[in-house]
Amino acid sequence: MQFNYHRLMHWPFPEVRHAYSVQDTMRYALSLGVGADPLDPARLKFVYEKNLQALPTMAVILGTPGFWIRDSGTGIDWLQALHGEQYLTLHQPLPIAATIIGRTRVKSITDKGAGKGALIVFETQVADLPSGTLLATVTVSYFCRGNGGYSEHGQPSDLIASAMPIMPSTPADIICDLPTRPDMALIYRLSSDMNPLHADPAIAQAAGFPRPLLHGLATFGVVGHAILKTCCDYEAARLRVINARFSAPVFPGETIRTEIWRQDTDVLFRASVLERDLLVLDHGFAAIQ
Repeated sequence: MQFNYHRLMHWPFPEVRHAYSVQDTMRYALSLGVGADPLDPARLKFVYEKNLQALPTMAVILGTPGFWIRDSGTGIDWLQALHGEQYLTLHQPLPIAATIIGRTRVKSITDKGAGKGALIVFETQVADLPSGTLLATVTVSYFCRGNGGYSEHGQPSDLIASAMPIMPSTPADIICDLPTRPDMALIYRLSSDMNPLHADPAIAQAAGFPRPLLHGLATFGVVGHAILKTCCDYEAARLRVINARFSAPVFPGETIRTEIWRQDTDVLFRASVLERDLLVLDHGFAAIQ
């Protein structure tokens, strides 16, 4: 089906009910390597039921609409679509167990021009189901490389400008290196995306990669762990906003280095993998309470 601005802006997302348990909360933290030092009491409170806290970045996997752009009715060339940017605002600390409801809508569609792609931004609001309390707002941008130029056929374009921060040219105030386990993608997919690209070597090679990739949202979670560790004293309620742009994939087993600049209660950051000296997340911003 042909790409159509109006159809996408009114895409009929179903409401998603999602019940998660204490065990799910611990599994998510374990999948990001937070339990790598089981004798560290600061880390233990994310992977052990005593004084348990939920990692703030767990909100990005709650109540999601799934890989909806793969639906042929969208007209999106999903094989050429890239996860561009990820935004997360925490309105309340996540409960350690809850039933939530996710409500998703398309916010904007911007035509970059023929041969330059289109940018689709959609938002999921995650609310506690019994009370209706808004817990988090999760915003995602997809760069659809195969769908640019649609506005030349009379369809509108939102012309939304990016608000990602400019990174400092000075050395980082803080550097945090966190290793990823070789089996991290296999564990992470049990909490979220079961795409075989993250598990099956043959499928990864067919897609042009030497081995399975780490999920982009797992990279986002590892960097969120770095911010929590270095800027929040491992107090989950202090991290209120975290945004970043994806630059390149990570392979399980690589070490993610997060460079951090403090600006009062704001944090700017970027992340790279040491083994390949490659930037993987850029234009990062976090707000600390």
